[in-house]
Amino acid sequence: MDRQAEYHEELQKVQDKDFAHNWVSSSGFLFYLQVACIVAFIFGSCYMLSTKRFAKTEVPVQESSQYTPKYK
Repeated sequence: MDRQAEYHEELQKVQDKDFAHNWVSSSGFLFYLQVACIVAFIFGSCYMLSTKRFAKTEVPVQESSQYTPKYK
């Protein structure tokens, strides 16, 4: 009988430490993991936008449609 009690005690210790059996610690961990992922995504997006802006390209524009048009 003593071995069975010892077995249940050890099983309880393992289940307390197990991620799937302890929903209180696992839900907290998942919440902070989501917050960290969202913050990393936002910082990564801001960094990407600040470094990879749209390059200014030279587009050919007719002289007659410019701000100060030039006519022939």
